[in-house]
Amino acid sequence: MENGITRIVAALCAAGAVGLLWMFGVFVALPWQQGRMLALNGAELQVIIVPLTIGVAAAWGALHIFAIADRQGRPGLYRAIRALLFIAAIAAVLGGIAWTLARIN
Repeated sequence: MENGITRIVAALCAAGAVGLLWMFGVFVALPWQQGRMLALNGAELQVIIVPLTIGVAAAWGALHIFAIADRQGRPGLYRAIRALLFIAAIAAVLGGIAWTLARIN
């Protein structure tokens, strides 16, 4: 029962991390397309850095919570969850970029 609750909490953290990384993809798409990533002003930089930093921190925290439930008892499940979260994070960033670019073109 305790491991189930721990997994649910970790899944909620992971979902929040994926959402934040999607937002990062949305906010980075336009400056990247325009080729001005090195010429961002302070507000643009903040809008890009905050979702990236907090999204990565939330994903890291989710992995640690999953480790509490599964690292000792089910190491194979923990490895699978770790790989899936990494793939979901990359897909979220790319999805946010694609979503934004589809709307501006």
